[in-house]
Amino acid sequence: MTVTESPSLSTCTVQIERRGGRGEAGARGLERHLRNTAGVHDVDVSFRTGSVRITYDESLTSEEQIREAVRNRAVSVQDAPDRDTDETTSRSGLRREAVFVGLTLFGMVTGLATGWLDGPPLLMWAGYGVAYVFGGWYGLKGAIETLRHRAVDIDLLMIVAALGALSIGAPFEGAMLLFLFSLSNTLQHYAIGRSRRAIKSLVEMRPDEAQILRDGSEVTVSVDDVAVGDVFVVRPGDKIPLDGVITSGEGTVDQASLTGESVPVPKEPGDEVFGGTINESGSLEIEVTRQAHESAISRLIYMVERAQSEKAPTQRLIDRLEQPYVLGVFALTIAAIAIPVSLGSEFTGTFYRAMTLMVAASPCAVIISTPAAVLSAIASGGRQGVLFKGGEHVETAAHIDAVAFDKTGTLTQGDTQLTDVFVRVGTADEDERLTEDELLSIAAAVQARSEHHLARATVRAAETRSLDVVNAERFQSVAGKGVKADVDGRTTHIGNRSYFETVLGDTEVDGLEPGLDRLQTLEAEGKTSVLVARESHGEVSVSGWLAFTDTVRPGAAEMVDDLRSLGVEHIVMLTGDNERVAQRIADEVGIDEVQAELLPEEKVTTIEELVERYENVAMVGDGVNDAPALATATLGIAMGGAGTDVALDTADVVLMGDDLSKIPYVLGLGRKTRRTLTTNLAIAFGAIVLMVGTILLQGIPLPLAVVGHEGSTVIVSLNGLRLLGFRG
Repeated sequence: MTVTESPSLSTCTVQIERRGGRGEAGARGLERHLRNTAGVHDVDVSFRTGSVRITYDESLTSEEQIREAVRNRAVSVQDAPDRDTDETTSRSGLRREAVFVGLTLFGMVTGLATGWLDGPPLLMWAGYGVAYVFGGWYGLKGAIETLRHRAVDIDLLMIVAALGALSIGAPFEGAMLLFLFSLSNTLQHYAIGRSRRAIKSLVEMRPDEAQILRDGSEVTVSVDDVAVGDVFVVRPGDKIPLDGVITSGEGTVDQASLTGESVPVPKEPGDEVFGGTINESGSLEIEVTRQAHESAISRLIYMVERAQSEKAPTQRLIDRLEQPYVLGVFALTIAAIAIPVSLGSEFTGTFYRAMTLMVAASPCAVIISTPAAVLSAIASGGRQGVLFKGGEHVETAAHIDAVAFDKTGTLTQGDTQLTDVFVRVGTADEDERLTEDELLSIAAAVQARSEHHLARATVRAAETRSLDVVNAERFQSVAGKGVKADVDGRTTHIGNRSYFETVLGDTEVDGLEPGLDRLQTLEAEGKTSVLVARESHGEVSVSGWLAFTDTVRPGAAEMVDDLRSLGVEHIVMLTGDNERVAQRIADEVGIDEVQAELLPEEKVTTIEELVERYENVAMVGDGVNDAPALATATLGIAMGGAGTDVALDTADVVLMGDDLSKIPYVLGLGRKTRRTLTTNLAIAFGAIVLMVGTILLQGIPLPLAVVGHEGSTVIVSLNGLRLLGFRG
């Protein structure tokens, strides 16, 4: 799948075969090869997740050429991976690994028992042979693949250590190393598979078929064959197959699977519904608005899969250090043999200690510590309707110290209502004085061309009153201030104080002072208000004013308290609304600072100033009007992404619903992931330091080093897996 990022740069994700083993050194070799391909700007390869993510210049190369470059490195490319087939293959591979682990254990025990009981040497060596073949099978394959990419990794370390133990007459120690190495590898793949299977559960939310109305009858059709404009039927208990708008029927829809909302949402004609959600009551007829591959659930699945292919900064750092670290371990092992032997020490004992040192110093637990946690966190968020667009953003969420909120549609319901229509008394020409309905009709004609929330409220109010709204001409908008258009041959201006003081600053406006005084009074009541003025014979006169109100979202104050309990130092509201209205909302919610009457570019400047003060700043908005500010913040969080394309393109984190409690969830999950990473790395490095120090000071048996090495790997894998159950 290809995503366009700029006029010339695009990003594609190529699915490749997943490989066993611990390290990603082979992936680094493939990355180096692809970076030398003309037109490639950035590459991120992971054999662990089976993905290659490339940013490239479309004018210099293509996705097919990139796929061919991957194939040229003897890497199998999956042109059209089927999730069911992929899952079956994954489970089959895991079962095969488990069988190999069992055979390794059988061979090891057979060899050990035969030796203890003075049994036939042939049986003993046959047992150890089984253990070495099946225990080292995947490790040897991984080591060979890595060597083909001119690199070395942990698989090679383990194979060399096992063969080294065998060469000095310690076959049991080598067999035990291979058994525990293959066992922990299998458990690691199971842990990573758990996070991948969370995506499969999202896929299963979407039905494969829809009941389409054709000539008055219902026809069962595959969702892939349904076109925009088709009408389908869902009954109580049915899953909604596609995104659409209700044309007939009323009911309640459980959207928890997509948006995380715990309470079913009432739906009626004109309301939007999303594929993968459940119709709880009422029979509904729904007109399709997006095809299957463009639906909210399809976008969610794609974005989560893409996020899991993007590595967190900690993981990228560890992957870069893997190659020099492994070479360092080889160098340390050689030195541990060469120096004592040159000083007269016995070779066999020295070699045994060097193999023990090699095992103890291997960074298996270090390498798996990050992906085990980050992939689980991304999958956990996806199941809660929270989409992280990469591991980097999970880590960023852990460090947020200040949060900025847009007001309308974020802290408030965004369902702005027109509350008052006032006609000015004492106009210059009383014969042209308008009625309330006439004033509203004219205002609606002008505002019908605008996407502003006040404009939509004006149009809705006119529709509610069943007013005739004519078409306006020569519409012009001034961002953050107001609009104007010609209605019935006369220019009508609708705007806030700033519009009349700046845009019409050089024009004398009859009735402006009493109009502005009235706006001030309405704003003191917590209402957003605008003036309506009309031109006649070259003169402009205020005809009246409109007042609007919005309500705070339920749970907004509790959300702010939760952010403070997570350690957020400063919470800011950014709005284009007037300061009095904004301050009233802020006082009700508990906001620290209000920045009001801001234009979109001024929101960006404010975010930049906040970043200078607090370094790590999150911006929460609707992803449309706030797109520049979302992009400027350290972490952009867009709400309502289930129905907003811009939100998915702009933000770093997308909340598929409008539940404010998910914002503390985002930061809480980031902080929990950071603590898990810290714990994992402490366990991993602590085990290495403890074992290496003990070996150098007095020595320990190779089996004990194996247990410590593999045990720490299993522990960090399972500890990362715990994030799948995070609920906030």
